[in-house]
Amino acid sequence: MHSLPPELNAKRDRLIGLLRGYGSCLVAFSGGLDSSVLAKAASLALGDGAVAATCVSASMAAGELDEAEHVARQIGIRHETVRTGELSIAAYCQNQADRCYHCKLELLGCLQQLAERLNLAVTADGSNLDDRADYRPGAKAVAERGVKTPLAECGLTKDDIRRLAEAWELSVWDKPPTPCLSSRIAYGERITPERLKMIDAAERFLRDRGFRPLRVRYHRGEMARIEVSAEQLPKLIDEGFRRELIGHFHTLGFKYVSLDLEGFRSGSLNAALDNPV
Repeated sequence: MHSLPPELNAKRDRLIGLLRGYGSCLVAFSGGLDSSVLAKAASLALGDGAVAATCVSASMAAGELDEAEHVARQIGIRHETVRTGELSIAAYCQNQADRCYHCKLELLGCLQQLAERLNLAVTADGSNLDDRADYRPGAKAVAERGVKTPLAECGLTKDDIRRLAEAWELSVWDKPPTPCLSSRIAYGERITPERLKMIDAAERFLRDRGFRPLRVRYHRGEMARIEVSAEQLPKLIDEGFRRELIGHFHTLGFKYVSLDLEGFRSGSLNAALDNPV
């Protein structure tokens, strides 16, 4: 167990106390850093009164469910899955700037139905204090659904959460953000199962060859825009690998393959919005 500074110890104790006060809790659990720390804290606070639930749909990248199941076992928390239907929502598939609102509203509604069936008092998600400074249309859905955000309420920042995860020896303590596949599609371009499969396969191809972090963005005209770290750009444009990559992406359905020279940037598609925050 890693030692923590007194201020973070106090936040941790406040978090566990807050969760204990719920009596029982369903944690919206992606298996990422934030939700894993929340699930761990809920397990410590509530024991069998805490359940982690992962939403499953075509927008989930390959391997993410397996990792969520692994982390839930590591924590020792009961783990459920819920099939969600955001791809049946017209406003979501139209992929405007409020896409995440429609997605979150659907996901949280499904989780709250599960919480009701399991007789759990509260549904909570892993929003943290730093999220309030980012463009997060899903936050509106969290408020409308009445879902609790204990990490944010206890003043936990992303750095705090990472340090807690390391102290609790969670395997995801250094995991980078892994947003849903729909976040790779440029605003205004329709979200379809076929496009999500193209993106997922393209990212798997690069990930299997050692590229991390990375994103494959989908733009109009079946164009892929690849983002990798600046240090890995030379590897990507190696002549032999470049030819292999282009050929593979064409077989996936991309007509054009481009490389973003600015490198990997989380949320880079938000640059197209006039006022993202």
